[in-house]
Amino acid sequence: VMEKTTSEAPACGPEETASESAKVPATEPPGEVAASESPGEEQTPKPQEPASQAPAAPTAPAATKPVPTSEDIPSAPLLLTLEDVSHSSVTVSWEPPERLGRLGLQGYVLELCREGASEWVPVNARPMMVTQQTVRNLVLGDKFFLRVAAVSSAGAGPPATLDQPVHIQESVEAPKIRVPRHLRQTYIRQVGEAVNLQIPFQGKPKPQASWTHNGHALDSQRVSVLSGDQDSILFIRSAQRSDSGRYELTVQLEGLEAKAAVDILVIEKPGAPSSIRLLDVWGCNAALEWMPPTDTGNTELLGYTVQKADRKTGQWFTVLERFHSTTCTVSDLIVGNSYSFRVFSENLCGLSASATVTKELAHIQKADIAAKPKGFIKRDFSEAPSFTQPLADHTSTPGYSTQLFCSVRASPKPKIIWMKNNMEIQGDPRYRTLSDQGICTLEIRKPSPFDSGVYTCKAVNVLGEASVDCRLEVKASATH
Repeated sequence: VMEKTTSEAPACGPEETASESAKVPATEPPGEVAASESPGEEQTPKPQEPASQAPAAPTAPAATKPVPTSEDIPSAPLLLTLEDVSHSSVTVSWEPPERLGRLGLQGYVLELCREGASEWVPVNARPMMVTQQTVRNLVLGDKFFLRVAAVSSAGAGPPATLDQPVHIQESVEAPKIRVPRHLRQTYIRQVGEAVNLQIPFQGKPKPQASWTHNGHALDSQRVSVLSGDQDSILFIRSAQRSDSGRYELTVQLEGLEAKAAVDILVIEKPGAPSSIRLLDVWGCNAALEWMPPTDTGNTELLGYTVQKADRKTGQWFTVLERFHSTTCTVSDLIVGNSYSFRVFSENLCGLSASATVTKELAHIQKADIAAKPKGFIKRDFSEAPSFTQPLADHTSTPGYSTQLFCSVRASPKPKIIWMKNNMEIQGDPRYRTLSDQGICTLEIRKPSPFDSGVYTCKAVNVLGEASVDCRLEVKASATH
C-alpha cells in the first residue's frame, strides 16, 4: 500500500510540503538547495554510515536507546534516475526499496553534495512520501552529486547515489527549420505583388539566421529580413522578375546548422505571338499559322486563344481557347463574308495585353451556281396591332422593383403607349419602358403603395390600335 501511494505522488514534491516545512525552524524553502545545515536537520534522520552508527561507549547502560536492527531500517531506494536537467533545476526519480522495515516507511530524504565538498546537505528538511523530486533555483555552472535515502521511525537506511555528478549548464537544442506546406513547392507571385515569407525554426539558445539568393547575399535595397527567436521573415515590397530564384535560409547554433530552400517565381503576362499569316482558304475553312511570343512572362504558356471577326460587324468571337499548337483550321465560316483573325498568348497571369492580327482577309467565295428564279407573288403582311400575350394582374412589395410584360403583333411596327389609370406615364423617371421584338416591358422602380392602380399598354399603328390592362397592387409593409 505504501509503495503505491508513493509512486502516485505528484512530481513537484518540494512545493507540496511547503506548509509542513514551515513548521520546522530555520529550514530552507522547498525545492531550493540548502547552503548549510539548519536546526531542522535534527528532526531528519541522517542516512547510516559505518563510522557514525557505532555506539559512543564500549558498554551501553540499560537506559540507553538500543541500536536499531537491520530489520527496522529500510533498504536503499532502487533505480535512482536523473529525469531532467535544465539551466536552473534538476529532477530525479527512484523506486521504493525492497525492504521497508518492520516499523514502516516515513518517507525519503534527498541530499546534495557539491563537487569538491564533503558535506551532504538535505534538500527537504523532513521526509517526503514521493518518488520524484525537483531541485530548483540552481545556478549555471553548478556541479554536484545527489543521493536519496529511505527513512523509518528507527532511522535512515543506506542511500542510493547517482553514479555521475549533475552539471547545470545552458541546454542546447539543435536548430530545426519547419518550412510551411505552401512553400514546399514553387512560390509564384506576379510582378508588382509583395513577397512575404515567414519561416519558423527551433533552437536553444537563440540561433543566428541568414538568407541567400541563388547562393549570393541578398540585395538590402530590395529585400528586407527580420529574424526573431522562433522565425525569420523575408519581405519584398514590389516583386520583379529578377527576384525569381532559390532563397536559402541557414540557421546556425554553436557549430550546428540547418538549411531550408524556397523557390520563388515572379511572373507577368506574356507577349503577343511574333507573327501570324493566313495559309489557305477553301470552302468555309481558313488555315492559320503563327510564331510563339518572344517573351512568355517568365513561365510556361498555357496555350493560345484564336478569335475571328466579320468585316461587316467588326465584332470578335472566340474560336479556340488554350490551343497548344501554332497552326489551326477555322471552320464553319459564312459564305460571302470576309474575316480577320487574331491570336492571344496565355499563361498563369492571363491573356497577353495585345494580339497579333492577320494582315489579309479571308474571303469566303460563293459557289458559281446559276439561279433560276421562280415566279414570286408578293404578299402583304400588314396587320393591325393585336396582343398575343396580355398583361397579368400583379402584387408587389414596397421598395422592390417590379416589371409588367405583354407581347404585341403588328405590321408596321406599332407605337407603344403605357398608361396608369388612363393617364400616360411617358417621361416619368420612376418608370422605364422597353420594346424589343414585340415584347413590351414596363419597369416600376422601387414602387410604393401610391403606385397601385390599373396599368394599360396601348399599341397603335396606321391600321388600328389595341390595348390590354392589368391591376397592380403594392402591399404596404406590416408594422408591429
